[in-house]
Amino acid sequence: MLYIGVDLGTSAVKLLLMEADGTIKNVVSKEYPLYFPNPGWSEQKPEDWWSAVVAGIQELTADCNKAEVAGISFGGQMHGLVILDDKDEVIRPAILWNDGRTGKETDYLNEVIGKDKLSEYTANIAFAGFTAPKILWVKNNEPENFARIKKIMLPKDYLAYKLSGAFCTDVSDASGMLIFDVKNKCWSKEMLDICGITGEQVAKIYESYEIVGTLKPEVAKELGLPETVKVVAGAGDNAAAAVGTGTVGDGMCNISLGTSGTIFISSKDFGVDEHNALHAFAHADGHYHLMGCMLSAASCNKWWMDEIIGTKDYAKEQSEITKLGQNNVFFLPYLMGERSPHNNPDARGTFIGMTMDTTRADMTQAVLEGVAFAIRDSFEVAKSLGIHIERTKICGGGAKSPLWKKIVANVLNIKVDVIASEEGPGLGGAMLAAVACGEYKNVEEAAAGIVRVVDTIDPTPEIAAKYEEKYKKFVKIYPTVKDLFQEII
Repeated sequence: MLYIGVDLGTSAVKLLLMEADGTIKNVVSKEYPLYFPNPGWSEQKPEDWWSAVVAGIQELTADCNKAEVAGISFGGQMHGLVILDDKDEVIRPAILWNDGRTGKETDYLNEVIGKDKLSEYTANIAFAGFTAPKILWVKNNEPENFARIKKIMLPKDYLAYKLSGAFCTDVSDASGMLIFDVKNKCWSKEMLDICGITGEQVAKIYESYEIVGTLKPEVAKELGLPETVKVVAGAGDNAAAAVGTGTVGDGMCNISLGTSGTIFISSKDFGVDEHNALHAFAHADGHYHLMGCMLSAASCNKWWMDEIIGTKDYAKEQSEITKLGQNNVFFLPYLMGERSPHNNPDARGTFIGMTMDTTRADMTQAVLEGVAFAIRDSFEVAKSLGIHIERTKICGGGAKSPLWKKIVANVLNIKVDVIASEEGPGLGGAMLAAVACGEYKNVEEAAAGIVRVVDTIDPTPEIAAKYEEKYKKFVKIYPTVKDLFQEII
């Protein structure tokens, strides 16, 4: 049988068609607009996602036996606020994960409600990108829209609703809303009350590998697929990527160098660090995970290459970088503010250490190293909890760079495993669909059967030792300049 994985990203939806054994038969990508109506704001139209998915599935399955398509599932951009009225019409554009408008609401939750209470209710504290501050923002700034809300959804769940009619979400994506009791995997009554919403306005909760319904007849006809195709809950993009890289079970790690950057650590048991520097979320494998998330990762390199240097030849720029651990230029990669571990939407990108002999290659190297150092910030929090990690998988657009993978291996001083497929969330979504349809008994079995490591980058002791000294300097920069950010924005 065949399974469709839908990776609903920020710039495009990527659809993947997978056979039961993990063989990828086809991949299709469809772009859609991203809107910035005010500085720091970030929105998209859910209708654009749906149009792209319909066209994408039609193209994806054009040359296959459509009767063999058994299931569809998702990996989706997290935290976005999608609100529907009583006619199932989208009320306003979705407010996305990287939107920074909710400073006042985030401060209210953290300082008035209190971080201790938030952590007690949800296992997390408020971040500007989370969904609860967005709900409060609409309540405070668009009361007429807030009054019309019938259904509150996350981005991928809008697709599941359009496909099947099921008003659903999964535990991993719901974990990033700040209205979900992660430990007990249910909605937090306290947080619903704080946000001024009811249990009827939020979706039914599923594990990521559970079936939520089948294709609606009219949708099946439009897509040219059987009505029996099962729609499976799916997961937030990072949890889905973790499934797609085999980061399931206990003590496994994955680093994603996408638009945002994450370090994802799977765990059989629920756990929270005392400062809530890492997110404590439910995982798509039925258990839990800790995650550090930085808002700008590969996007830092894209910004540096495209906008500043003015080139698309990333490989050529990186080819001149040969002296790892010896760069005296540092870069804080906070171009969109920062989430883990600083939780500061006012943080900004910063170069420091340039001299008259600083080269273009030094600046490029600093960007790559700055992202790796920022990931290590979260890695250090995990280590403080007694979590011992010797190796990690790696995925995302940045992981295509051999140099960047080598930098990550040496900055973290761990082995970096490269897997055969780079499809991350899309593959994870297809794997979840396969589990739901009975091809595998659970997510761990699917990962063991499908995910293949094809290369490992080992840290070099001499280079890792140099980066150890550089990291000690890097961690001093943010505290030193932190107070300036509020003055210069």
